Amino acid sequence: MRIVKNTKIDFIKYFKSAIALSAILILTGVFSLISNKGPKLSIDFNGGTLIAVQYNKEINLNSIRTALKEIEINGQIFDFSKSEIKNFGNTAAVSLRIANLEKEPENFSESLINILKQIYPNNIPDNLDDFVLSIEKVGPKIGSELSGKALMAIVYAILLILIYISIRFEFIYAIGAIAAIFHDVIITLGIFSILGYEISLAIIAAFLTIVGYSLNDTIVIFDRIRENMKTLKRQDVSEIVNQSINESLSRTVVTSLTTLFVVLTLYLFGGNVLQYFSFAMIIGVLVGTYSSIFIASNIVVYMNKKS
Repeated sequence: MRIVKNTKIDFIKYFKSAIALSAILILTGVFSLISNKGPKLSIDFNGGTLIAVQYNKEINLNSIRTALKEIEINGQIFDFSKSEIKNFGNTAAVSLRIANLEKEPENFSESLINILKQIYPNNIPDNLDDFVLSIEKVGPKIGSELSGKALMAIVYAILLILIYISIRFEFIYAIGAIAAIFHDVIITLGIFSILGYEISLAIIAAFLTIVGYSLNDTIVIFDRIRENMKTLKRQDVSEIVNQSINESLSRTVVTSLTTLFVVLTLYLFGGNVLQYFSFAMIIGVLVGTYSSIFIASNIVVYMNKKS
């Protein structure tokens, strides 16, 4: 299906403006990351405890924060009022994330669950097994190992992409594709930093998905550029790239809109569990489509002219 036919948009004319826009987005994100001393990492990487409970009725989160401001567990006083406390799924389900404690008391999770029961004793399910939905604990050592593995997963993906595109196309195209991937990931990471969203294992999976999506879109355009390079040898490289983008535009728009509708539906109706993952994918789809047209292709034009 072609919803965009016979376009003759002069994308080359907007390349400088696109580079300026990308520079602003990247610098803003990098400034946020520096001022926040890096991205906000979840307990997947920092270590900590996640407890999810289900009450019978709607719960006021502010009441829970107030009750957790000063609690005693095994003789130690804690203030968890500033921890991440939120609803998920419905207003009766509550999740509590607590960062790793240096001197965590024995049976810490069980003691904290008993305190949550005492806050709303009349709203506890008859079957106490239905109250506790999940208890997750991640130690600091495991969190550190996960951080290293997540970083290496991204590095390996980028290296393999560099090798693959260099073999299938040329090294010039590989540089354009890698630049677009870095562009997409850094902008998405910067937006997460600006909004104060946590980076979890699910978000790392979203970043890897964004890498694959952006690469797929970029390769379609590169393939058209390569074919036109063979048949339109007398034309300037800028004209060939511009024509190639226009010829691929219908496919790019259809693919991007289809993917965007899916992740937007996940964001609106998928609940808190999928909210941050789907948000990352929304940003990734929009920025990935943009970078395939204005970043990767622009680098191919620039490097072809230099060579």
